[in-house]
Amino acid sequence: MRNILRLCLLVLLSTFAAAALAQAPATSIAKAGKSAPAKQQPATPAPEPAKEPPAKEAAPKPAELLDINSATKEELDALPGIGEARSVAIIKGRPYKGKDELYQKNILPKGVYEKIKDKIIAKQK
Repeated sequence: MRNILRLCLLVLLSTFAAAALAQAPATSIAKAGKSAPAKQQPATPAPEPAKEPPAKEAAPKPAELLDINSATKEELDALPGIGEARSVAIIKGRPYKGKDELYQKNILPKGVYEKIKDKIIAKQK
């Protein structure tokens, strides 16, 4: 049992010693007869600075929101769950102060509103 503990301690100390030597700065010793010591070369080359990707490629352009206060009947019809009758009801209920008024004024059922709420906006003039 003692031998195992000694072996573990030896491995642990060796690991720490190797890490300390790897981080310690290397010193060059000038040989006799030479006037200038040799220049040190870095162990690893310095990493190149990271290049930033162009802004266009980094973030995709968000889909444009449909303004329920100015959208045409055809544009409203294209929304999921909105047919001809609901698009006519949306147009009749204008102007809207907020997109949530579609649900609050009972123009759309909650399920349909939940499907389109991230695709619409109620812009104010």
